[in-house]
Amino acid sequence: MTVLQIILVVTALAGAASVLVAATFSVALLAKMVNNMVSLSVGILLATALLHSLPEAFSMEGTSPQLLFATLLAGLLGFFLLEKIALLRHDHHHEGDGHHHHHGHDAENAGRSGWMILVGDGIHNFVDGILIAAAFMADYQVGIFTAIAIIAHEIPQEIGDFIVLLNAGFSKARALLYNLICGLAAVLGGVLAYFFLEKAHAAMPYLLVIASSSFIYIAVSDLIPQMHRRPHWVESLRQTVLIACGVGFVILLSLLH
Repeated sequence: MTVLQIILVVTALAGAASVLVAATFSVALLAKMVNNMVSLSVGILLATALLHSLPEAFSMEGTSPQLLFATLLAGLLGFFLLEKIALLRHDHHHEGDGHHHHHGHDAENAGRSGWMILVGDGIHNFVDGILIAAAFMADYQVGIFTAIAIIAHEIPQEIGDFIVLLNAGFSKARALLYNLICGLAAVLGGVLAYFFLEKAHAAMPYLLVIASSSFIYIAVSDLIPQMHRRPHWVESLRQTVLIACGVGFVILLSLLH
């Protein structure tokens, strides 16, 4: 097999494997408790963005901290505008407001957070594909270990994404399908890196920052407000513990990585 063929196969496997493992774990353990597991997703998404993706972006050579922070700000504002457009499109109406909306209208409206998490996940997987391709172009063994490390590290993030999609009204099958499609963005990243490695590498830190902005925005603007609607101290304690578990999960895999 040529290097390009290997990159195609490995990026496809890497993109699908983490999604399938995360979906299996989520459906088996979390789907019945998705409202409570939103707190776990908050911990995972924030830890992925603030303890993994952003530090990785800022540590890359040739990057400007000011430009990266500007990219983060632009990403947050961009996702704010996307959500505003979605809200305006639905005119702030809901099924019980007397406007005779079709059944499922509220679920569709709530699903905007799901679409935003898919955008961020797709960008993140695209960057993973670049990393895998660069590793294989340097050394086959390094490429294999890089792919395994990426799969392992992507699992908690994909669990968080899957919970967000279920919470946004996606069915399990639909959430799995869209996550798999986003996982295939790794193939696109791998192919582009094979032909344009230098340019792809230069764009990586900014892509990581944009992906991180989606994780931060969804956690802070959508999921945390949902948690505040259940202010009882027992529920608040449960939420805090689950957030800590999500953060700990990401830290543990980071240490193993």
